[in-house]
Amino acid sequence: HVQLVESGGGSVQTGGSLRLSCTASGDTGVTDATGWFRQRPGKEREAVAAIYTGSGAPTASSSWYADSVKGRFIISQDNAKSTVSLQMNSLRPEDTAMYYCAAGEWVAAPDRESEYNYWGQGTQVTVS
Repeated sequence: HVQLVESGGGSVQTGGSLRLSCTASGDTGVTDATGWFRQRPGKEREAVAAIYTGSGAPTASSSWYADSVKGRFIISQDNAKSTVSLQMNSLRPEDTAMYYCAAGEWVAAPDRESEYNYWGQGTQVTVS
């Protein structure tokens, strides 16, 4: 079992930045990748970014971003490999959503919600 906790959400002005963190605990060795999803008001949950967190050094194909956030958001892992962060820059009102951290045991497609087994409770991001 893996437990995920998000933090770093808040309210920012358009064009501002925010950094979200996802801290994992429990049997973290079973996870293959960690992703960030968001759910905007009145819309279904969607993938934002993902990073493969298995053994080995990062590669050019280890990260994935939705087209809507490319060039603005950056996903990364800390040195201890216990936390995955999402740096969000140039924020827009349409980025307003509940952001969720998710981890999967075997992730073939990082943008698919069904690939992930564990989910955090979410953290609210509001841009105005």
